[in-house]
Amino acid sequence: MTTGAPTPTYPARPRRSRLRTFLPLGVAAWLVLEIWLLTVVAGATSGITVFLLLLAGFVLGSVVIKRAGRRAFQNLNEALQRGGTPSGSSSGGGNGLMMLGGLFLMIPGLVSDAVGLLLLIPPVQKALGRYAERTVDRKLREAAQGTLGDAFQHARMHRPDGKVVQGEVVRDEPGDAPEDPRPPLTR
Repeated sequence: MTTGAPTPTYPARPRRSRLRTFLPLGVAAWLVLEIWLLTVVAGATSGITVFLLLLAGFVLGSVVIKRAGRRAFQNLNEALQRGGTPSGSSSGGGNGLMMLGGLFLMIPGLVSDAVGLLLLIPPVQKALGRYAERTVDRKLREAAQGTLGDAFQHARMHRPDGKVVQGEVVRDEPGDAPEDPRPPLTR
């Protein structure tokens, strides 16, 4: 029996991106490959050799992360003393990729160690850095109105009457605050 009410139409679900579709499958395949390689190496040599390889990767990764973090902090400190921002083109340009390489070295496995060592090579860091910068620039240019990419370009305040006021966020410094407490807001 129908009541004459129209059947509700639901908006079409957005299509899942390829990354969200295949990422779990890729992670599972990577884990199976890591375990298989570790068992092959353990069968060819011994379990102690595999343990020493994993331990050496962990120690090397922690040293790399510590060194890259220290260098990034030093570059930031020097830039703040100069009164500017840290430049990515100076000697500290690949600190993020060095930290990522150290993280891959710390993850147990031979494939992740190979990827981590590859990320420590300066020409690879430069090529990946340029690729990432181009990709981010392209994604921000292609961002549709009202998306996260657009949020980086505009600050908006929605008023109760539905109007949108474009503006800029200005933060007061602690020294700029008035000496007296503000009076309470009344209608």
